[in-house]
Amino acid sequence: MESTVKVPKILLPNHDVDMTKWSVIACDQFTSQEEYWRSLADIVKDAPSTLEMIFPEVYLEREGKQNRIDAINAKMRDCLESDLFETFEGFILVERITPDCQTRKGLVIAVDLEDYEYTSVNDALIKATEKTVVERLPARIEVRKGACLELPHIMMLMDDSRREIIESLYERRSDFSLAYDFDLNMGGGHIKGYKISDCDEIIEKISRLSDSDTLIAKYGSSKPILFAVGDGNHSLATAKECWNSIKQSLSEEQRQTHPARYALCELVNLHDESLQFQPIHRVVLGAGEDFIDFMTKRLNALGGSASVKVVFRNQEYSWTVSDNASDAIADIQHLMDEYNSSHKTMTIDYIHGDSHLLNVAKENDGVAVFMPCLEKDGLFDYVVRRGVLPRKSFSMGHAEDKRYYLECRKIIAD
Repeated sequence: MESTVKVPKILLPNHDVDMTKWSVIACDQFTSQEEYWRSLADIVKDAPSTLEMIFPEVYLEREGKQNRIDAINAKMRDCLESDLFETFEGFILVERITPDCQTRKGLVIAVDLEDYEYTSVNDALIKATEKTVVERLPARIEVRKGACLELPHIMMLMDDSRREIIESLYERRSDFSLAYDFDLNMGGGHIKGYKISDCDEIIEKISRLSDSDTLIAKYGSSKPILFAVGDGNHSLATAKECWNSIKQSLSEEQRQTHPARYALCELVNLHDESLQFQPIHRVVLGAGEDFIDFMTKRLNALGGSASVKVVFRNQEYSWTVSDNASDAIADIQHLMDEYNSSHKTMTIDYIHGDSHLLNVAKENDGVAVFMPCLEKDGLFDYVVRRGVLPRKSFSMGHAEDKRYYLECRKIIAD
């Protein structure tokens, strides 16, 4: 049986590149804070940087979208055709020191997109954890379909409760040669990577996580699951849609080896002690007290026993919600969408961090909604039994903790 995990050919910048300027935060962060991206551009200036090869979502609604996409694709081609990169075939063990001095461990791998589905209920080995908003895919697809490189901010989760895979590699990290070691910009902490060339035993250990007996013991069901997407589900869905399009014109033999069939990601153990789930708050723009009254009445009617805080123009409100965080998140999002369907001027943005939420709401005369926090230990069980959570249900850490673009991989055939 073919493995879901593949050994990638990873492209890393050569030693002449300033890695602190090269590596930047995921494009779907700070979506209401353009000053973050302006400050980042001031740091990078004219240095080689992944900033030139991504489309920060804060700019998605601006004019000149196609020009930006064309520039991104051109920069990728320039980087690939120059002597900017060194190639390494293998995995990379990642040690990320987050801004709060936690050590998060990960493993950069490639996964087979044939084993991934983002529909709510499926038998794929790689499952989405949150609802995919298909309206968010076209702009990303436009970037990827003309791209020769992929730069992942995808973080994949595995349920290795015995900590036998990544943690055991980390204990032996001195055995591996260094791939990179530098401070991340904009307060992102520090990152170090180690090259792992011998990957067969690692793949075998990972594959055993999806054995039927293991699944039944963990979840009471043999329904297949190997990985759950923690961050970057829309990026992975984009890769899947592009691959579905590309493979239509390929022979079966070509499909087996085409680089677009695979996606680069960082694998993280759900049980990593540093991995903390954080809520993703909502700021509602173009709505006010009528919206708050609507939500208050409808949520009260559901009879919950917990509450969430809401702030609008320095006035604090409280909504009654279920004490089950996943149900509370689903109820709030469902009612927001219902209200939005008849109030088209209303928009919802998704914010990480309490202070960021209040600042964005104040600056834009928005309603700040402090969302409940999902417990991570129940994530795999929930996905196996019930399918995906509502969109933007949880965050793996704060915005500054997110994966920075760093490694690249070629996604066009030779």
